[in-house]
Formats: sequence, C-alpha cells, structure tokens
Amino acid sequence: MQKPGARVAIVDDDASVRKAIARLLSACLFDIETYGSAREFMARSNDLPACLVLDLHMPEMTGLDLQHHLRSAGIKIPTVIITGHNEPGLRERCQSAGASAFLLKPLSQESLVGAINMAIAQQDAATKLPMK
Repeated sequence: MQKPGARVAIVDDDASVRKAIARLLSACLFDIETYGSAREFMARSNDLPACLVLDLHMPEMTGLDLQHHLRSAGIKIPTVIITGHNEPGLRERCQSAGASAFLLKPLSQESLVGAINMAIAQQDAATKLPMK
C-alpha cells in the first residue's frame, strides 16, 4: 500500500538518473530529496527519510560504504540499492549490510515503488513490535 507523503532520499551520482527517479516518485506522491553523493547525503540530511534509494557504484564513497557507515552509527534507514552491475554475490553483500531491496537498472516504476513501499512497511512493522 502506498504511503503518500513519505519522504524518500535518492542518492545517485548520475544527475539524469536522479532526476528521472525523482520525477517518477514525485508522481507517486512521495516527498523527494536528492543527493549527488553519499557524502552530500551525510552532510545535508537533517532528518532521516522514510526510505533511501541508493546507487551502489559512486565515486569517493560507494552505496555499500554508506550502508556500512550508517549501520556502524546505529542508523537504520530502509534502503533500496540500485545498480547497473550484477556481479556475483553483490545482492547478498548489500542485503547483509542492511539493504531492504536490490534492484537492477533500468528500473521499472512497479519494481521501484513496490520495493520502497515494502521497505517502509517492514520498518513500520518492526517499530510496532511489542517490547519483551
């Protein structure tokens, strides 16, 4: 189920990909923030988004590096990793770093929106679990 107004941060070094994903998600009623690098996201993001759409292969700091950084800082953001590279074991490495989903480019609207909604729903369900 769509969560209108959920804030989604897009981190991708390719401006045309960032713009295309932002348009697509805006049309689906998400509130969008875009960043050209992992370092820009860390420097500019004041509040945690409901979901992070993160390119895997970026210069300086990769998406996987950002995942490890967030995890080591105790920050849990539902994350959808996107990439144009399908190397053996890559999906598993991303998921073990905390990624909710791993999608190959080119992205379809259905797969991306579905992955974002699933990631947000899983996070919402995890925060509603009773304390033991």
